[in-house]
Amino acid sequence: MKQGRLIAILISIMAIYSSGTSQTKNAVNWLSFEQLEDSLAINPKNVFIEFHADWCAPCLRMQREVFTNSEVINNLNSNYYAVKMNIETADTISFGGDVFINERVNRRNPIHQIPLLMASRKNKPFSLPAMVFLDEKFQAQARYFQYLNAQQFLKILKRFTE
Repeated sequence: MKQGRLIAILISIMAIYSSGTSQTKNAVNWLSFEQLEDSLAINPKNVFIEFHADWCAPCLRMQREVFTNSEVINNLNSNYYAVKMNIETADTISFGGDVFINERVNRRNPIHQIPLLMASRKNKPFSLPAMVFLDEKFQAQARYFQYLNAQQFLKILKRFTE
């Protein structure tokens, strides 16, 4: 009898927990590069790529203050495929028929090939935060290498969708 009551209580707690978590606030629909490739093949759309590292204070600040802003979330989710990538990942990534790796994994400054290809600047070292805006044909439209607050970021988002 006690076991049946315990099961009923556990089921009640799980039901309450699942209904509470399904009502959590909006979030950016971040994709991987593999998911991006599939999505672009089905439905071309503008692309936003955010490169970050765990140690990057401005990147962490943007995660807290910009990518949690409801207007930013709605604009990104409606008008862009959004990709978020840690530049130090050791993952092998297949995209566009090519394979990309982190050749410097386990060394100092282990920056993956993808951010080096997409977010490098001529005659300047790679820096974070790094953000790339691309059109639906995957052509770079703009690159930003600085902290942007929510209003600055929204202004840029709208510039590419209006």
